[in-house]
Amino acid sequence: MSGTHVLDALLALTRVLQADEERELDRRGLTGPRTHLMWVLFHGGPATQAHLAAALEVTPRHITTLVDALDTTGLAHREPHPTDRRAVLVHLTERGRSLMEAMDAEHTQLGADLVTGLDEATIETLVRGLDHVRGRLEELIAAHERAQHEREALA
Repeated sequence: MSGTHVLDALLALTRVLQADEERELDRRGLTGPRTHLMWVLFHGGPATQAHLAAALEVTPRHITTLVDALDTTGLAHREPHPTDRRAVLVHLTERGRSLMEAMDAEHTQLGADLVTGLDEATIETLVRGLDHVRGRLEELIAAHERAQHEREALA
């Protein structure tokens, strides 16, 4: 098998995962960015909007828009920060927490279902291989970005 076969398999897998994610989020009236923000709150607890912007790698303005949308739909709310009068903490509401608990359970179940029939050694090899491919892809993208910036600087 060649690298092209691996890339083609990864692209096919990506399409299937993205389509499933879009269906599931749409069914719940969510978007990817809103779900990502809720995931961070679910796993990390209440956070300032500045912390959330850094965690999601978006602008503070974008976080404000996301939190406003989650607040409007009753999935998250803001409370005054206990020690910093200038800041607020974003919390999941009970409804938001319940939704994330269900999504977390589904995530865990899907992970288990995906590897049903594989022995532990095969799963470990698969994870190592995928980690390697992801790491190489990140390196290649970074090198491409650097080269692109250098070409633009010379132009």
